[in-house]
Amino acid sequence: MIEVVEPTLVSEAGHCAALLRSLQSAAPDLPLRLWVDRRAQLPGWNESATPLRPLFHRRWRKLEAWLLYRRLLRAGAPILIPTASYFDLRALDLAAGQRIAPHRVFLYFHKLRARAGRSQALQTLARRQPDLELFGTSEEIVQVLRTAGFAQVRRVLPVLSAHAGCGTARFRHLLSAGAARADKGFAHIVDLVQWMAQTSTHLPVAVQISGDHYGRYDDATAADLARLRTISCPELTLIGETLDPEQYAGLFSGAVCLQPYDPREYADKMSAVTFDALRAGAPVITLAGTTMATIVQQSGAGIVLERATPQALLQASQDAAAQYATLHARALAAAAQFEPTASWAPMVERLRTALAPAA
Repeated sequence: MIEVVEPTLVSEAGHCAALLRSLQSAAPDLPLRLWVDRRAQLPGWNESATPLRPLFHRRWRKLEAWLLYRRLLRAGAPILIPTASYFDLRALDLAAGQRIAPHRVFLYFHKLRARAGRSQALQTLARRQPDLELFGTSEEIVQVLRTAGFAQVRRVLPVLSAHAGCGTARFRHLLSAGAARADKGFAHIVDLVQWMAQTSTHLPVAVQISGDHYGRYDDATAADLARLRTISCPELTLIGETLDPEQYAGLFSGAVCLQPYDPREYADKMSAVTFDALRAGAPVITLAGTTMATIVQQSGAGIVLERATPQALLQASQDAAAQYATLHARALAAAAQFEPTASWAPMVERLRTALAPAA
């Protein structure tokens, strides 16, 4: 089996579960075993096909990850870390105590900053562990790893939706999808709703208000959420409950997807929500300087703003709703480039190589 280590997988909601479902859809033949949070509740999961091993405590998960890495490295099976971090590189090196063999460890980075002082540490790790197989969601991440000296680095786009798009060419509502977080511009969404209420703008808007893996909110988002709940806007729908994959996908049908994400945070990483939107033919409104903006600019599947003022967001939303059929078609065309099977191919190929019997 491929041992998949995902300490923050707690529920069906969010990035982690969707990521693994998409991988399963792209390569159902891969035998996976998941090491997850000890409180994980995944009622829709098929444990007979993919066994779950509840293990991690939130407070102790880094120590527990190091101990698990040491155990799994000794056992000999391939290890996949689907949401890897710099910590995982260091922990694996320490747990191994020696050079890790080829085709043994696979790490997928969704963000990795080239911080001052980290470059030297990455170079040291690359010399000590040259056979690690690394993957990044963006070209910037790939270049950071290659510059450090890692030889096995490939790009994989995080297409999380494992099902066909269920979109319509008729506008239905504005949509802020995914977890409510400051870096995802939640304050801008609240500002927009407040402006719509003040100007009596009649555009339906749906906002997901779920927290992080553990249901928590950063301080700024908690304050913005409290502010949102005080706004009297009859067109507003708040979605706080956990949605199953089909319900989540249904949000994007007829939607204009609002993604006023922080360009500093999303200059070098992708958002899975973008791909979910495109697959449903939902146009995207985002900010210049993000990776999502690059896709929108190249495909014409939405609108890119320089600033996320409520006035600019509202005008863009009205424009997108007015030309919805055209933007819908462009979004579907863009989505065709990001099908899960093709997108996962670089990783799936290497995982199958790891499982192949030695010649």
